[in-house]
Amino acid sequence: MYDQPRPSPAHHAMTFDQMLERVRYEGAYPTRERAAEAVHHVLAVLGRQLTGDERVDLAQCLPIQAALTLTAQIPDTQHLTGWGFVKDLAARTGATPATARWDTGAVLTVVARLAGPDLLARILRRLPDGYALLFGQAELRRPQPAA
Repeated sequence: MYDQPRPSPAHHAMTFDQMLERVRYEGAYPTRERAAEAVHHVLAVLGRQLTGDERVDLAQCLPIQAALTLTAQIPDTQHLTGWGFVKDLAARTGATPATARWDTGAVLTVVARLAGPDLLARILRRLPDGYALLFGQAELRRPQPAA
């Protein structure tokens, strides 16, 4: 009759400050402010790409400040490939594609740990090709339908 609340995976719990420190370490950023900037930019672009239960479940795994950035975005009707994601981030932030790719990897590697393997697999199935590498995972080819 009504939606059951989904349990929050307590073993992945991390505060926003801890998340920033992880991202700062992963990205070798000189300051927490630079790490926070990367987190907000990358999660904003991800929030425009991710929909459905995966979006809701990922938001529940993230610290509240990160979850708000993710869910404040209206999903785009155009789904970007992994490279399209990086180019979109670069265009929105004025960064080079190399810097945008670096920021994406630093943030999404931490997000992958928070999500856990099952949710990450669901997220990657929902997104177009090219995202696994952004999350620090091996990119496996999807089976092609027989013609």
